[in-house]
Amino acid sequence: MPLLTPDRTRGPVRAWVRLLRPRQWVKNLLVLAAPAAAGVIDEPAQALNTAVAFVAFCFAASGTYCLNDAFDVQRDGVHPTKRLRPVAAGHIGVAPAQAVGALLLVIALALSALISTELLLTTLAYVSLTTAYTLWLKHMAVIDVATVAAGFVIRAVAGAAATQVPVSNWFLIVASAGSFFMVTGKRSAEMSIAGLEGVGHREVLSQYSVNFLVYLRSMSSAVTLFAYTLFAFEKAESVDALPWFELSIVPFTLAVLRYALRLDRGDGGAPEDIVLGDRTLQVLGGMWAVLFMLGVYTG
Repeated sequence: MPLLTPDRTRGPVRAWVRLLRPRQWVKNLLVLAAPAAAGVIDEPAQALNTAVAFVAFCFAASGTYCLNDAFDVQRDGVHPTKRLRPVAAGHIGVAPAQAVGALLLVIALALSALISTELLLTTLAYVSLTTAYTLWLKHMAVIDVATVAAGFVIRAVAGAAATQVPVSNWFLIVASAGSFFMVTGKRSAEMSIAGLEGVGHREVLSQYSVNFLVYLRSMSSAVTLFAYTLFAFEKAESVDALPWFELSIVPFTLAVLRYALRLDRGDGGAPEDIVLGDRTLQVLGGMWAVLFMLGVYTG
């Protein structure tokens, strides 16, 4: 299928907004996780450091989207929905997308350097990983899923790097397994949407089976729930308060199960769409956040 010709009815500003994907920035809220869990996010200096880290990762994410779309312009052109992306559809040229992407990455690294060397190295690791994914890793089965999941984990680590707070081993396991769970759901949805055409626009899909992806989702969700339970009890041992951390296990578990239900329905193509579009999931997330923060600030 040939690339679409430029649509002059779409304004350039709208095209650039679509290329930068601001809706994806919701994923960068993971930067807040470690400072919030440590109870330092209400301190002005730490709140500022966390905010800068969040902004830096928004620039880094949008920069990688620009470069990825420019690199995949031909492959996206034969995808049933990605062919409508600004670069693939001809609304934005490949060279401008590459230039803006590189500029955004430079800004992200500069902002990170203002906070700490640790945050700079974390952001650099994210940029390097996403670049390697665009060039090579996305074509390697299982490695592709692990790489995308690692991007989520790096976001969580960035918050700790920006505020210099320690990170629990169980926290890292929850972040890793939970990310793996979401990414395998995304792969399942891609297989459902693309069908046999999936081999054309993402060759790695031909190496997966539905049963294998279901197995990965089951395994990673089980590890997520087990690790969070241990993380909650670990946090509870460090404070003398009501069992807020233990109670937070209930909405957390229900939220994971609700997300799993949406994945089973084939709705996992865009995790941010599930989170922003499912009111029940939002309520469960709010309940979990309230209970967890009560444990942090009343202990």
